[in-house]
Amino acid sequence: QVQLVESGGGLVQPGGSLRLSCAASGTIFSIYAMGWYRQAPGSERQLVAAITNGGETEYSAPVKGRFAISRDDAKNTVYLQMNSLKPEDTAVYYCNADLAIAAVGPVYGYWGQGTQVTVSA
Repeated sequence: QVQLVESGGGLVQPGGSLRLSCAASGTIFSIYAMGWYRQAPGSERQLVAAITNGGETEYSAPVKGRFAISRDDAKNTVYLQMNSLKPEDTAVYYCNADLAIAAVGPVYGYWGQGTQVTVSA
């Protein structure tokens, strides 16, 4: 059984910062790409940032230059540093990881339960 547990969400004023963490646990052989998505009320879930197991990163246009994704493979953890937050960044943020639970077998995508980020004065 694999679990992804996010933490670090909350209420912050415009211009502030938050750091999200997502730790994967359970039977894990190898983690490939990890990423953060967000979903605002009435909207579809969208990619925010992703990082490969080689360290290559990708950002959506609205967050480029303000957010930074990183990972600690020793801890099976991915982070999202969010700076210069805006009200439009308000959403539930979800962690995603593509991983294998054995040396031979498929790679599946797993999701965390989500953490609320609210940017408001």
